[in-house]
Order: sequence, then C-alpha cells, then structure tokens
Amino acid sequence: MKIILSRKGFDSANGEQANPILPDGTLLSLPIPDDDGNVSYESLHWNGMSYYDIIHSLKSNTKWKADSMCHLDPDLRMEVKARMQGWKPAFGQAGSALSHLKRQHVSVGDLFLFFGWFRATEEKNGQLVYRKKAPNQHIVYGYMQIGDVVEKKDDAPEWLKEHPHIADKKIRNEDLNTIFLPSDTLSFLPELKGCGLLKYRADRVLTKAGMPRGCWDLPSFFKKVEISYHPDPWKNNFFKSTCRGQEFVMEATPEILNWAKRLIV
Repeated sequence: MKIILSRKGFDSANGEQANPILPDGTLLSLPIPDDDGNVSYESLHWNGMSYYDIIHSLKSNTKWKADSMCHLDPDLRMEVKARMQGWKPAFGQAGSALSHLKRQHVSVGDLFLFFGWFRATEEKNGQLVYRKKAPNQHIVYGYMQIGDVVEKKDDAPEWLKEHPHIADKKIRNEDLNTIFLPSDTLSFLPELKGCGLLKYRADRVLTKAGMPRGCWDLPSFFKKVEISYHPDPWKNNFFKSTCRGQEFVMEATPEILNWAKRLIV
C-alpha cells in the first residue's frame, strides 16, 4: 500500500490566496482557475455563499470574477452543486503528474491524503475575512482510498461525464488521463467511507509552528522511507517540502499508516 500526499486547491500561482479555514473549522479547498473549466465560481456554493462571494470577501482585489471558470477537481463535496443520480467523489490526473503516479505504481488500495495552503478566517462586520496574523499553513483536508480507476472515458457512467477530466475536451483527449474513484469503505478503517473531508484540527497541520508553510513537522519515522520528489528533504529539525510536483508518494509502513489513521479519525 502507498500513501500519496496530494497538493490541491488555491496556491500562490493558481488562485493567489489561501484557502479558508472557515469559522466552524471547515477546510474549504477552492478549485483552481481554468478558462476551459465547465463550472464557474458563482455556480458553486457552501453554507449559502457562492465560492465567488467567499473569494471576493477574503480578497476584494481578486482578479477572479463571478463567471470565472474553474477546475473542480478533486471533486469531493456533494453539496456544492446540483448532482446527477449516482454521483460519487472523484479525482482526475493527467499528463506528467499522472506519469509520475504510474511510475510509482499507484493503484487500487492506495491512499490519497489531500493537503493545501490554508489560513484561518473570521466574520467581521458581517464579512468573511482572514484572521489578522493567522499563519499560512499546509493542512490535510481530505482523503480517498482508490477503489476503481477509470481510463476508458467512453465507458464512464453518465454522472462522471460532468467531471472536468471528461467534460474538458483538452484534458479528455490527452493520451494520459485517468480518474480515480473511492472504495466504499477504508480497508484499514472499515467503519469509515473510502473518501472523506476533514475539519481543522491541530494534528492535521503539516507546517511546523512559526515557520513558512513548506517547512513541515513530520514525525521522525518518515526519515525511514523514500518520498517521491524529495531526495534530501530533512533540514535540521524539519522536513522541507518541495515546490515541484503535485503528488508525493511513499510506502505505507505500519508507522506511517497509523499516522494517517490518526489524521482521519
């Protein structure tokens, strides 16, 4: 079994602001902008606000408009838009990023842990704002154990054809293009669904306190395994995550699997 740390959502290059930790602890990962996307920020909603309203409230000078299109992937929150019958969470990957997963032999049974750049927010004078002096942190916000892999797009169920890796012709026609679907339950925690979203909790924060978000406070047993894209990541007392790559793949040793379990439960 492998564990894949998968970086997703707004970042400094795509979106150009932190994803919000909402006042109730929700870690709301914002889909990155995509002119060829099939959904707009105004068409996605959470707790009565459109994603555009959330983005604009947090950064009034954002370049994104209400009708700016985005790449809703991984698509994990059922409630954000109307769904076709049979909908399930799904995560697509293509091109060089998919080549990397294939070289690492990622397949059914392996576990994605999704993380991103987050910052705490609060309501102030009726507006959602970033909390003053709140740190910028990398935080694990969701997980998916692979239950199925869809590579033949013509054979995809009807509900999956709304996913950007099928709906976007540019991606659909790539030679390397795959959609991962979750298992019904976690093989190592069968009482839980195979895909889920996590709220803020201190132990889900990867970033070491007081340091830039790419400096992580991983347990020392991570030193025993190779992590893709990280030939020499340990710098004194922290793990320096690379800016290169979307997915970082490692073997799920018993210690690392127990670490993942603690994040999820």
